[in-house]
Amino acid sequence: MPLPGLRGTDHIGFTVPDLDQAEAFLVDVLGGERAYTLGTKRADDDWMTRQIGVHPRSEITEIRFFRMANGSNYEVFLYDAADGQAPQPRNSDIGGHHLALYVDDMDAAVAYLREQGIRVMGEPVASVGAALGQRWIYFLSPWGMQFELVSFPDGKDYEKDAERTLWHPARPNA
Repeated sequence: MPLPGLRGTDHIGFTVPDLDQAEAFLVDVLGGERAYTLGTKRADDDWMTRQIGVHPRSEITEIRFFRMANGSNYEVFLYDAADGQAPQPRNSDIGGHHLALYVDDMDAAVAYLREQGIRVMGEPVASVGAALGQRWIYFLSPWGMQFELVSFPDGKDYEKDAERTLWHPARPNA
């Protein structure tokens, strides 16, 4: 039985070391727009542990929300962590992650990132097997968080015979 009422992803939240740097990257490089900002959140009891799972004396200094084109919004946190902060996890670490962004033209997007001084990891890779038709590449934010570009303008191979397909530009209303 699936989660009742599930519609999809609303937002993705992540913590950064510098909100102004993150905003410059998300707005000036990726093209997002700041939607709104929330101020300091702290508690004198165990609320931060009970509700968010962090040290009870940690403080959220500020939260900025960014609207990212046709996808999920980003909720970007700046913390004053009472017990310190761990380094950015790698994909191979528990909790490791990356954010994938769809682009229409992989080559143009990669060239643009490089022109902006963004570290692009390697060269675009053509997927095989079930994801045939897709190309992808990773790149890093200024604070080291991994992002990925993906493009599959004619869909992915596994969708050809599927009863229900995911969104792709060849069938935007699928």
